[in-house]
Amino acid sequence: MHELSVCQGMLSQVEAIALQHQAKRVAAIILQIGPLSGIEPALLQQAFTLARAGSIAEQATLVIESLPVRVLCRQCGQESEVTPNRLLCKHCGDYHTQLVSGDEMLLASVELDVDEASAQSSSPQQAVSSGGNYV
Repeated sequence: MHELSVCQGMLSQVEAIALQHQAKRVAAIILQIGPLSGIEPALLQQAFTLARAGSIAEQATLVIESLPVRVLCRQCGQESEVTPNRLLCKHCGDYHTQLVSGDEMLLASVELDVDEASAQSSSPQQAVSSGGNYV
């Protein structure tokens, strides 16, 4: 189960973000995962419960959002959403396509609890977008 090592790497990034923003804990982590990423969301969720123990994200919830598989047709130049096992252009039917999305795992955002004294906003809870960093 490589999902455990993926979780450990993701939690390292989350802890760095939390430290940068002087958070006292992580409330939520939002991941975006494509079906061609090689990551099984259910196994990742199970691994997360183990990996988060003793970390700043120990009480965090993990939200996993599915990303679509999108291809760019080299024949007609159109982009289309396709199924993972059928990477054909939906516009012209050609098989000469290039994968645009669907194989990624992105750390989309992290919701942090920060001390009110160190918070720059009036809310002690803030969401930090990681800019779509690959995990």
